[in-house]
Amino acid sequence: MLLEKIEQVNDIKKIEKSDWNALAQEIRDFLIQKISVTGGHLGANLGAVELTMALHLALNLPEDKIIWDVGHQSYTHKLLTGRKDGFDNLRQFHGMSGFPKRKESNCDPFDTGHSSTSISAGLGLVKARDLLGENRVIVSVIGDGSLTGGMAYEALNNAAELETNFIIVLNDNNMSISQNVGGMSKYLNNIRTASGYLDLKEGIYNALMGTRGGTGVVAKIRRAKSSFKQLVIPGMLYEDMGITYLGPVDGHDIPGMVRVIGDARRVKGPVLVHVLTQKGKGYAPAERHPARFHGAEPFDIATGLPSHPRTVANYTDVFSTVMCKLGARDEKVVAITAAMPDGTGLKRFRNMYPDRFFDVGIAEEHAVTFAAGLAAGGLKPIVAIYSSFLQRAYDQILHDVCLQNLPVIFAIDRAGLVGSDGETHQGIFDFSYLSCIPNMHICAPKNKWELSDMLKFALRLSAPIAIRYPRGEAYAGLKEFRAPIELGRAEWIYRESEIALFAVGSMVKTAEGVRQKLKELGYQVSLVNARFVKPIDEEAVLGACEDHDLIVSLEENVMSGGFGEKVLDCLERNFKKNLYLNISLPDAYVEHGNVEQLKKELGIDADGIVASVLECLKRGEAKN
Repeated sequence: MLLEKIEQVNDIKKIEKSDWNALAQEIRDFLIQKISVTGGHLGANLGAVELTMALHLALNLPEDKIIWDVGHQSYTHKLLTGRKDGFDNLRQFHGMSGFPKRKESNCDPFDTGHSSTSISAGLGLVKARDLLGENRVIVSVIGDGSLTGGMAYEALNNAAELETNFIIVLNDNNMSISQNVGGMSKYLNNIRTASGYLDLKEGIYNALMGTRGGTGVVAKIRRAKSSFKQLVIPGMLYEDMGITYLGPVDGHDIPGMVRVIGDARRVKGPVLVHVLTQKGKGYAPAERHPARFHGAEPFDIATGLPSHPRTVANYTDVFSTVMCKLGARDEKVVAITAAMPDGTGLKRFRNMYPDRFFDVGIAEEHAVTFAAGLAAGGLKPIVAIYSSFLQRAYDQILHDVCLQNLPVIFAIDRAGLVGSDGETHQGIFDFSYLSCIPNMHICAPKNKWELSDMLKFALRLSAPIAIRYPRGEAYAGLKEFRAPIELGRAEWIYRESEIALFAVGSMVKTAEGVRQKLKELGYQVSLVNARFVKPIDEEAVLGACEDHDLIVSLEENVMSGGFGEKVLDCLERNFKKNLYLNISLPDAYVEHGNVEQLKKELGIDADGIVASVLECLKRGEAKN
């Protein structure tokens, strides 16, 4: 097997040119086999196999640098840099990450996980290279989806001022260019990037600029050249910005891409190489259903169907159902997502109410301010975004929504620990980054019925509110406890004495297990569904102090700025001397792994919490 010869970086250069396509097929077969077992980002990686091979053939890693936007298409890059064995534990606890990681390899120059960042990071590396007098090639690879993010255009605008080489590869898997335009573009690329042409152009411009009236002549030449290029080059947007455009090129033609990357290296300035690829290439189910295989769960290779299909609704499913019902009841309800109608559960709403559904692309900042405008115009916008992505729109939440106290509802999916995608995707900061904003309200449901009730309550509130719910199966327990939602009011589930557990959202289910274990040890334990993180129910907290020795707060959020700190503040302001225990996540980035395994490791599973409670009681007794 050719893949067996790839043991470390640059080993691909030992593969004969005649074997490149065979190696590409082996890589695809390997990825399909491994990801079918572990799960992972399949479609994007299958589409980028030849592109990655060409970059590794044309560059000299690790001296040269490749920055992958998002990084979910970097699996082939990992294979070609000697990490083949890591795929057996891909995205598993203490295993290889599904994204580029500097700590994994010196061939990963920048950690990524969110979109639209690669050009900014690459430009920074270019400037560092130039200031340090180094001679290395910097390449930023960005997808057409990521290019919808405003940050990418900010970086392009800044990069246009460069006078040294910077290569931007646009991996476009959703654009069709006619053969004639492509052929003319290829012809022009060959002329414009030939060494003789580049040297002649620079020589003529320099000579003219040194003569009287030369500046005007140069300007006329450039205008004339641009007028012609407007007719035949599809990348004039970039050319007009000052960025040389090469392409489009076939992203599955390895020799062709090696040539164009070589051409791009000779450009003294920023250059964008437009590469056309097919997402999911080489695996029919992924080609037919690219969205499903973007982030795939383990699947059967023969059919492409999940190995363990879901039989129970998850929170996203519940949100999807409730949104359709709300849309039917109120024509002012509108939905906004940032390129994730499937992931956030809004696909059904889009199909039923297309005029009231807005997918703004990977542009969370715009999504939030757009929602603010909709609210100011009299509509009822619900913005569905993952927790780790919503933080990208922090200024817009603060300045455009909350400052004006506009009734925008934030449906925060994937809140808390999300597992396999790791540090960049864990939704463990939203309580903290939202709760310090005036006018913001924050709540979290204990089960699937409470998610429905909270959405209905949010529509009545007429103020900014965030509802955060976790990834995975929607909890169906505690159905009999369904007190009406009131702003800032907690819900007593079980009221006893000694120990009071104040749990938020997903931690209510965990707290049930904690309570049962403590009762088996002989303790009297109350369980409170906190419901609101802002405002918290201070009356319930202070009431619990009257007949409980220990107050425990439980949340799936970092400690700093979270629910527990608000409970502690309430206790201290009211001079309460009860024992207090804050169960939360450490102020740290949590790596990838199975959620239940991560909870155990971090001490927020039932057994870990019980141990912490017993230790707290022991310390309290010793103190007394």
